Amino acid sequence: MGTPRAPAPVKYLIGLLSAERGLLDEVESDVAPVFGPIDSRSETLAWSESRFYEREMGAGLLRRFVSFTTLQPPEKLAELKLHTQKIEAQYRREADAGRRINIDPGYLDAFKLALASTKNAGQRIYLLGGIYAEATLMYYDGDWHGQPYTYHDYLWPETRRFLNALRAVYLAQLRQMRA
Repeated sequence: MGTPRAPAPVKYLIGLLSAERGLLDEVESDVAPVFGPIDSRSETLAWSESRFYEREMGAGLLRRFVSFTTLQPPEKLAELKLHTQKIEAQYRREADAGRRINIDPGYLDAFKLALASTKNAGQRIYLLGGIYAEATLMYYDGDWHGQPYTYHDYLWPETRRFLNALRAVYLAQLRQMRA
């Protein structure tokens, strides 16, 4: 029989998607008080995985990932997703209009990248407050690997490079905490 114990803290990150480059920078300032100081950001890349978000946010979408210095408990994922929902709502064109930005919070640990969602699906586990989580990527054999449901932009070489560097930083932070 196993003994329950608290998990190691995790490294939080967000995926940002918007047609407005300046809005990506602005939202970084809004999330820092919630997530903590920013320690890394990916390249800002053109996103053309589908046309789904274009109806809501416009053409010419851009993808950026941002990570945070402070390691936090994994159970904060639902709370942080609810915060990002409020930030998204602040940037709506009008009360009933579509979003100008999509903010997807998640975390990585040594073995996986977990993302939060408001949508249920077969691979998602309910957390609380209408928020679900899924293990989007798994780390093994020296790299990140997707699942059948993994969004394609999480498998881009640029994204995997960013996540590999982030994982190295995370593992160094854990070693420092334990020393």
